[in-house]
Amino acid sequence: MKEKKKGIQMPHTYVIIFFVVLFAALLTYLVPAGMFETKEVTYEHSGAEESRTVLIPESFTTAEEGAREGTSLFEPGGGAGLLNYVFEGLVSGDKWGSAVGVVAFILIIGGAFGIIMRTRAVEEGILSVIDRTKGREVLIIPVMFFLFSLGGAVFGMGEEAIAFAMILVPLVIALGYDAITGIMITYVATQIGFGTSWMNPFGVAIAQGVSDVPVLSGTPFRMTMWLVFTAVGTFYTWKYASKIRRDPTQSLSYESDQYFRDDFDHKEMKVNFRTGHMLVILTVVLGVAWIIWGVVQHAYYIPEIASQFFTIGLVAGIIGVLFRLNNMKVNDIAEGFAQGAKDLLPAALVVGMAKGIVIILGGDDPTSASVLNTILHSAGQLFEGVPEVISAWFMFVFQSIFNFFVVSGSGQAALTMPLMAPLADIAGVTRQVAVLAFQLGDGLTNIIVPTSAALMGTLGAARLDWGKWFAFIIKFQLLLFGLASVFIIAAVLINFS
Repeated sequence: MKEKKKGIQMPHTYVIIFFVVLFAALLTYLVPAGMFETKEVTYEHSGAEESRTVLIPESFTTAEEGAREGTSLFEPGGGAGLLNYVFEGLVSGDKWGSAVGVVAFILIIGGAFGIIMRTRAVEEGILSVIDRTKGREVLIIPVMFFLFSLGGAVFGMGEEAIAFAMILVPLVIALGYDAITGIMITYVATQIGFGTSWMNPFGVAIAQGVSDVPVLSGTPFRMTMWLVFTAVGTFYTWKYASKIRRDPTQSLSYESDQYFRDDFDHKEMKVNFRTGHMLVILTVVLGVAWIIWGVVQHAYYIPEIASQFFTIGLVAGIIGVLFRLNNMKVNDIAEGFAQGAKDLLPAALVVGMAKGIVIILGGDDPTSASVLNTILHSAGQLFEGVPEVISAWFMFVFQSIFNFFVVSGSGQAALTMPLMAPLADIAGVTRQVAVLAFQLGDGLTNIIVPTSAALMGTLGAARLDWGKWFAFIIKFQLLLFGLASVFIIAAVLINFS
């Protein structure tokens, strides 16, 4: 047997983040820290008055000499030294977002699905689907991609994709595809919908409100854009998946997918889908409907959704014990939860480490002196005296790069749009185009930046390293970048407003 020739090995995600942290620390010695003043702005959304705290672009000032020196190697007392980045990143924020809220969210979802997987309801359900859809398996790709893209467009799906990936990745692998296909039809589809949405409450709606643009205006243009991007994403995924089904060894995730293949190969392949399994699947379906209802009707977010998933896992575990699924006992509920959380622990750690990058740069608070504020202000100066089309495209490029540091759609809108909106006026570009540049730059880069908690959680669920994901997704990312550039240019030419 010939030994497989090894190519260049991608560095581990933790290694990549460490070197980015080193670069961020170096910037603190080279770039002066700056700050903005802020104000409250209000806007109408869905008939209700909303408010956001935004920065005042012309208020930028650099911190006094010595107010913030370069990052030290180690900082006691809860400070942000270079070697503090992991801990400080993990405990930063609150339960509503990154990092500590998202870390808890990922671990709880992992634990809940660990219980569900212990019942073997998912495996038996997958075998049942395979048995019933022979010859029609290819339909899962366009149907799922469309539904998840719609979810991203309508109510801003993101972190929710982690849970769906835990179900659909094993399914598509069992159907002869790979984990990458599963990520494409779940998380990537949600971010295409998120980035091209006409009504996403966490992105375009806030950006329009902050920019003094009528909320939900420009819907026909954006719906057309969403349909085009979704069609391109679906075709790209279908073409890739067909190639992998013909030869699974062509997949970059072939080795890591072995975990899921072994799960089926080492067990009886005879379909044994019983009443208990059906009740567990029904619990998951009803639970997801409950989550969607909560998000749409009551704006449920990380704390509520995490607790809902915990409830789903607990009910599934009780059903597993009562119906003796996979010979489950009460202790198996706890062991399943622990194993599931353990499986997603690496992804949860990445979220904290990535947040450490922003902390080293001084944080994302516009009123506190930080290198990030200076970068934001300096980028704004680049648009002066540039042709309209180039200005709009530069805005898109800037938003794409800035998303590495502030992945939150609402956070990026609040930080950048108060600066971009008046710059658009100066450059002769409509504010609607500035909003378009924001949403495309913010949403589409979510599928590649390792600072995205939702992406890293989904990759963790699929057992895929970010380095391998980058090697696959970079071509598709460039395709989306080109397509987005076309829409930005078209919007300028038609005076999109």
